[in-house]
Amino acid sequence: MSSYLKKYIRNVKDFPKRGIMFRDITTILKDSAAFKTTAARLFEQAENLDVNKVVGIESRGFIFGSILAERLDAGFIPIRKPGKLPAETVRETYSLEYGTDSIEIHKDAIKPGDKILLHDDLLATGGTAAAACKLIERLGGKIIQVSFIIELSFLKGREKLKGYNVHSLVKYDSED
Repeated sequence: MSSYLKKYIRNVKDFPKRGIMFRDITTILKDSAAFKTTAARLFEQAENLDVNKVVGIESRGFIFGSILAERLDAGFIPIRKPGKLPAETVRETYSLEYGTDSIEIHKDAIKPGDKILLHDDLLATGGTAAAACKLIERLGGKIIQVSFIIELSFLKGREKLKGYNVHSLVKYDSED
């Protein structure tokens, strides 16, 4: 499956900055068969988890996260960059290679005991996903699974998610 999906992932050199190989999933999205296959594979990894909420990280995590929520008969919750959610939020700040960034979730989005599937398109260094896990747990949610389409395993982001049930469909072991 990994080799099938890799054919549909566009590699964009030096984006968003020099030295980065960006893994673009818009090429999966525009192909009906690849889009359906990706959604089906993500669902297969989650169908027996008994989750009641799917949390998607801005912005590409919203696409398959909302599909998963619908197929799992669960609610969907967005995690966004600061200032993008209209009601009262909770914020988590995390470290980047150079500086910090933050994400937010509505304060009333998760009830204590909610069983959560967290989804994003790509796992790189793990900072954003780890911050999302902290937000979910601060609100009382129990993370059942963390899922990604792509994992850049050479960046060791999975290490920041130790203790969580982490799944990815495609792994890249190097920048090339």
